[in-house]
Amino acid sequence: MRIARFAADGDPQYGVVELAEDGGKHPGTISVLTGDPIASPVGLTGERRELDAVRLLAPVIPRSKVVAVGKNYAAHAREMGGEVPDTPLTFFKPNTSVIGPGEPIIYPTTTQHLSYEGELAVVIGRICREVPVERVKDVIFGYTVANDVTARDLQKSDGQWSRAKGYDTFCPLGPWVTTHQSLAEVGNLRLTTTLDGQVVQDGTTADMVLGVAEVISFISSYTTLLPGDVILTGTPEGVGAMLPGQEVTVTVEGIGSLTNVVASDRSTSKEDA
Repeated sequence: MRIARFAADGDPQYGVVELAEDGGKHPGTISVLTGDPIASPVGLTGERRELDAVRLLAPVIPRSKVVAVGKNYAAHAREMGGEVPDTPLTFFKPNTSVIGPGEPIIYPTTTQHLSYEGELAVVIGRICREVPVERVKDVIFGYTVANDVTARDLQKSDGQWSRAKGYDTFCPLGPWVTTHQSLAEVGNLRLTTTLDGQVVQDGTTADMVLGVAEVISFISSYTTLLPGDVILTGTPEGVGAMLPGQEVTVTVEGIGSLTNVVASDRSTSKEDA
């Protein structure tokens, strides 16, 4: 099942997306749900909309945090001039950094090197702490696609990553959350990033140093995870700079594609268009 958050005539709503590949009777549509499926039980309203007639939003706005793991692909760790750390390297991104498909990534004037990082993201479905690896499947709501946007020069100069990773618009998520995959399935998915249509990252989640279960178990060992929290699982090699006007698309096999354009300032955003 694909759960999307969207806007049409009024307030954001949630719905179940049906695509042509599903072989159903209503391809390219979204069936509207009664509420927020992460927060409470929901049902179908009976209303169905054309998918291309609605605006997809970030599929989840984390209620408290985004937690990410760095250098979780050995080749990426090497391209950044280091090795995989002995202890998992994790950091937080504020929920104010989250944007959805089609929204602009704002290039801050404080950086000269803005970088894409395509990633598999996990959405937490229940409050949990100190989750054993074998029980991680019970706390996952689903999976989505992420771009861990990074001001690379600030990351280096600051010595810690809060500012470099935390600007508004630095955490695109989307296009929806899939809820049907098993941990084994998401452990071997192709992950690609394109910049203006050219492939710049081409990896597989099978190359993660820590798999999804190990990542969530480790993070939950030191912080309570809440429903709607998002976990970013790391990026393959091939990260690089993106400039205003360029379009970046992250695709995770079996989940979907997330596309955003880099904007030089807020005057080019949809909100001001």
